[in-house]
Amino acid sequence: MTYDPITEVEDEALIVDDAVIADLVAFRSAPKLEELPGLGAEPERELLSDILNALVDKLIVGVGENPSKRWVLTQIQSSLRLVEDEDTEARDHFGMEIEEIMDILGIESSDGLLSYYLGGI
Repeated sequence: MTYDPITEVEDEALIVDDAVIADLVAFRSAPKLEELPGLGAEPERELLSDILNALVDKLIVGVGENPSKRWVLTQIQSSLRLVEDEDTEARDHFGMEIEEIMDILGIESSDGLLSYYLGGI
């Protein structure tokens, strides 16, 4: 049996109101990964931004009907799997964006999920 870090997540109810959805929409429209260093980082920034935007789209549509930490982190886990092979710097910056999404939703801890996929940010 393969280990799945989502099993370690302690579920909790989230408070999702119009303000939370508005904050997600604002996050969706904002530039992402602006601090990602390196010459030629634009293709990587664009790829990672697309993954983040797709995640936020899922959250905007679904979190109101699924206001739970485990549901949100399951959506995040799908996105984390897509960036597992990116370099450390890219994963770190991606993780910072994920933490911002978690802050918007009032999730204080990923219960090890981010560390598992991103290497201990």
